[in-house]
Amino acid sequence: MDHRPCDLGLAGQLWTRAGVGDLIARLYRVRPTGQVVGKYLRRWGLSFQRPNKRAVEQDPEAVRVWREETWPAIRAKAKAEGGEVLFADQVGIRSDHITGRTWGAKGCTPVVRRSGNRFSVNAMSAISTKGRMHFMVFTETFDADVMCRLLDRLIGHFARKVHLVVDGHSAHRSRKVRAWLADHPDRIELHFLPSYSPELNPDELVNADLKWSLPMDSRARDQAQLAAETRRFFHRRQRQPHIVRGYFGGPHVRYTLE
Repeated sequence: MDHRPCDLGLAGQLWTRAGVGDLIARLYRVRPTGQVVGKYLRRWGLSFQRPNKRAVEQDPEAVRVWREETWPAIRAKAKAEGGEVLFADQVGIRSDHITGRTWGAKGCTPVVRRSGNRFSVNAMSAISTKGRMHFMVFTETFDADVMCRLLDRLIGHFARKVHLVVDGHSAHRSRKVRAWLADHPDRIELHFLPSYSPELNPDELVNADLKWSLPMDSRARDQAQLAAETRRFFHRRQRQPHIVRGYFGGPHVRYTLE
């Protein structure tokens, strides 16, 4: 639907059968039951879905420019230079986030034993439309030093120029990173996504995949084990380029797979 309930003077931002019924009653002075409303909604090709989130601070015009102008220009430049485009993002994994779900008897909640200690690791990954994945797992805070280490690793993997797409994190725009880039102009060029627009970065799906996958077999009792399990996830995805390419066709912008 193109409008939210609040745009039409109704309560809330989510369409429910009751909300659609209120709109019908206002327009036609007829009050259908929820069952009837649901029947018509399905007939009109609609389904009940969990909506994607968008920050109110996001600039729609900046997103439009990225989609229609900036991204095609990056892709064309990389192709002309014989380079490769990668999208990168950082993620934090905490031991107390590793919960997941499991089947159990009704009325009897299953118990999963895990460490009561709290610890975390961080990771930075970069993926290409060709299905390549590069990553780095670390325990310190993500900052300019860590970003420069990732850049050093990337130029060791590529003989051609890399066009790296990232968000506006302060580490990406730091003086130290700018100096590193100035010393390697023919190796890596950074491109920045519009602010408050994580849905434009397919690498966000890598983060979601990681946080969904780890609870399935995680037995980490300390930070070292959590880091090892995180590395195993990335190594597994590196051997599955079809999954990496699939990140580019999710609910994010559908980037051309070249």
